[in-house]
Amino acid sequence: MIAVTKPLFKLGQVVATPGALEALEQAHQPAWEFISLHVAGNWGVVRAEDAEANNQALKDGSRLLSAYILKDGKTKIWIITEAQDDNGNRAATTLLLPSEY
Repeated sequence: MIAVTKPLFKLGQVVATPGALEALEQAHQPAWEFISLHVAGNWGVVRAEDAEANNQALKDGSRLLSAYILKDGKTKIWIITEAQDDNGNRAATTLLLPSEY
């Protein structure tokens, strides 16, 4: 697991879709491996404009999206942290497959 000394944002409730859980299990990778990267600002394999949008979201509280490739080299998993409310809280972070969006 990757240690995060200071998370960049709050995750809210962490949930995962059945497809994401199955893919992680088949790859023998824990969800927290990717959540740790996400909360540390390592956005994975997102496009440059998505990475820039995430960096802006750290300032304005909008939605965050990360994408990672599992050990099988082909399965992509997304992590989406919803926009924050007026009090700076994020309600949820979801792990899912792109096909489940």
